[in-house]
Amino acid sequence: MRLTTKGRYAVTAMLDLSLNYGKGSITLADISERQGISLSYLEQLFARLRRKELVTSSRGPGGGYKLSRSADEISVLDVILSVDEKMDNTACSSQANCHEGEQCLSHELWQSLSEQIKLYLSEISLGQVVSDHKKSNDNSNVIKFSGI
Repeated sequence: MRLTTKGRYAVTAMLDLSLNYGKGSITLADISERQGISLSYLEQLFARLRRKELVTSSRGPGGGYKLSRSADEISVLDVILSVDEKMDNTACSSQANCHEGEQCLSHELWQSLSEQIKLYLSEISLGQVVSDHKKSNDNSNVIKFSGI
């Protein structure tokens, strides 16, 4: 499975919000600057994140976005699925029709891998990722998440 830019950027932006949880609303411009993600791309992602109720928004001076709940309560899988990222490793999109209309020999293998990846990502919270990153980077206050 290859996570697309959409999924990686959504996770990165949500990790940025997680780092600032409890500090009020964060503007997309601030996230864009810190993480090097296009502002227009963030706007598209946050529309989806808001619809899935992972973030809340406020308008006007001091407006922006914040997590809808604690970073420890939001899994990486929640974020990835909220932006319609596919989590399927089968060639047939789990339809079991990839070999002349029938299930191919390796279908169960790739289906199982997809389920294991989902399980793994469902067990990792945004809070855990931020905490682990801080520990490995001497608790730096400025964190740029790359390579996610």
